[in-house]
Amino acid sequence: MRTQVGIIGAGPAGLLLSHLLHLRGIDSVVLERRSRDHVERRVRAGVLEQGTVETLVAAGVGDRLTREGLVHRGIELRYGGAGHRVAFERLVPGRAITVYGQQEVVKDLIAARLAAGGDVRFEVGDVAVNDAGTDRPHLTFGGERLDCDVIAGCDGFHGVSRASIPGDALTVYEREYPFAWLGVLARVEPSAEELIYAWTERGFALHSMRSPEISRFYLQVPAGEDIADWPDERIWAELRARLETVPGFTLATGEIVEKGVTPMRSFVAEPMRYGRLFLAGDAAHIVPPTGAKGLNLAVADVRVLTEALAHWYATGSADLLDAYSETCLKRVWRAQHFSWWMTTLLHTFETDDAYARRLQMSHLDYVTSSEAAAVTLAENYVGLPYERDLPDPAQTTPQAREVIE
Repeated sequence: MRTQVGIIGAGPAGLLLSHLLHLRGIDSVVLERRSRDHVERRVRAGVLEQGTVETLVAAGVGDRLTREGLVHRGIELRYGGAGHRVAFERLVPGRAITVYGQQEVVKDLIAARLAAGGDVRFEVGDVAVNDAGTDRPHLTFGGERLDCDVIAGCDGFHGVSRASIPGDALTVYEREYPFAWLGVLARVEPSAEELIYAWTERGFALHSMRSPEISRFYLQVPAGEDIADWPDERIWAELRARLETVPGFTLATGEIVEKGVTPMRSFVAEPMRYGRLFLAGDAAHIVPPTGAKGLNLAVADVRVLTEALAHWYATGSADLLDAYSETCLKRVWRAQHFSWWMTTLLHTFETDDAYARRLQMSHLDYVTSSEAAAVTLAENYVGLPYERDLPDPAQTTPQAREVIE
């Protein structure tokens, strides 16, 4: 078999890359080791930046997103017995976030790829990257071979793509945090209209949502915590203790349909390219989820890679491909800093003494009282503008114009 771009991973990065390439007249094959049902049910991120929403809509996969997504124009920082709203509509006019689950984005992208005749293969085992350092890379899987011009590694932190790069060709930057997030999906109406980020002496808590009927919650717990030690009653009791800290707020409870513990880490592998292998999304970088940047960074990577590949195929120039890693890493490191900043601002650290705690309170007071500090939080949270806009539909292929229009 042969294709132009071989893509490993059918998460948001791999599927969106395949779709954007299709709109530019470039063929691809997507290989995914999990089943379609698994990737469509996998609960992950749920906060989409303004630019991510605009990208999906412009690519023709935003119909359900625009109907069902919950547009938020602010978040609340809750600490010291009071709530403080960060008002996006005032601080960054015209920009917002949209709450729409990652699994829903994946469903929309899979449907779009299959409707367009895209080649997306699920439950593919033994995928291996071969000859990535040459101009004839290929993938092998299940006794088959896929020759391609370029390989895109979109298979996440634990995937085979980054692991196939020689160790001396990468520089890794990593930080492990001494706590984790216990995440809960509950069949209950959200208790607030916007996300609540709560700092307490007991630890951090986040009130989020996925729909008008489904709420999402997170609790800071020690690293390595066993989910078996957290029966539903204990989870609700701890959520109430950390969220019901302002007058008049009552947490609604209901059936917990999913729960799990997620480690917190920061990770970047540089460069994001090795020969004809290009890493995108979690395969290249991980951020703690406090800043809601993981999925959005993957979309930003894919936009850059799509434009670089389209330029290469159209002109023969590899300038944009050669600049891919540097271009992406500028945004990656900005998001790394913002995610680290939000994490250290809102979580309790066992190693902190009284001085460190007072500094943390002073910082929270500054963010919620200073216009300049609030703007910094808001513009990073809703997402910084992209360096390049998507091509105008009139400049794309007839096939792309039909999808977009």
